[in-house]
Amino acid sequence: MSSSISRRALLAGAAATALATTTKPAWAAPLATADGFAGVNSLGQNGTTGGAGGPVVTVRDADAFLDYCDRNEPYVIQVDGVMRISSKQGVRSNKTIIGLGSTAEISGGGLDLYRRQNVIIRNLRFTGADDDAISIQQSSHHVWIDHCDLSGGADGLIDIVRGADYITVSWNHFHDHSKTALLGHSDSNAGQDTGKLRVTFHHNFFDGTAQRHPRVRFGEPVHVYNNYFRNNTLYGVASTENAGVLVEANYFENVPHPIYSGYDESGPGRVVERGNVYVRSGTPETLGTVVEPRTYYAYTPDSAASLPGIVPAGAGVGRI
Repeated sequence: MSSSISRRALLAGAAATALATTTKPAWAAPLATADGFAGVNSLGQNGTTGGAGGPVVTVRDADAFLDYCDRNEPYVIQVDGVMRISSKQGVRSNKTIIGLGSTAEISGGGLDLYRRQNVIIRNLRFTGADDDAISIQQSSHHVWIDHCDLSGGADGLIDIVRGADYITVSWNHFHDHSKTALLGHSDSNAGQDTGKLRVTFHHNFFDGTAQRHPRVRFGEPVHVYNNYFRNNTLYGVASTENAGVLVEANYFENVPHPIYSGYDESGPGRVVERGNVYVRSGTPETLGTVVEPRTYYAYTPDSAASLPGIVPAGAGVGRI
């Protein structure tokens, strides 16, 4: 075989590993619409649509999966089975990566969005990443992470850093891990992060994870609403370095420190709490005022008291 034949050329027509289709399976159609900050029209992007309008392909091995993630064109990439990768692998703009059924998985490594936009990641299990499971960085924007199951990585499960913006993290199940979600990587990065890191967390199940649900530097507003926090040993939410975080209509159960203003060596952040339920949990810390998320988008929270029922039943894979 000629050495001039590219890896992409080898993979492009590989029906055994990537089956191109023109229609979505019934359970995935129509593709849902991103809400929260990922649904906001800004930075030249009308919400987050991912690979809508591009070809729909199904991948069954890691080589085919990474090949489609690395293409410049829009794609809806349906993941069938376990993709075993290592390190953080790049995903280009205008992609929807969506698992089929309840067994699609990214194992051993993670996904890296570096100066990308308009990416949807849904219905995937992430396990055993050797770095971050999902990294969103360097001014990437309009990203929606929805109905995933994340656990057991070497570092963060989700890192949103270095000027990333307009992101929604919804209906995910986080478990068997310590450092869950970080917004802003360093106390010294105010110049890049101030006025950015606008992120919505809603209807996530933080199930026994220790900390960072999320831990925030500089971003405003960060909207944390309708999440179920259970048995989080270090803390729930931490607002630091003058971040502005609204913690609204969540359910905290067995969380000794549900909300911090300031943490470790980071200075205090502004944080407003309202409508939360605290069961066998400590007293939340609050400070100052925060820009209202309704400045950007409309939403209607569920009753906080209902969350122990609806969030575990709806969060994670196999439920879209």
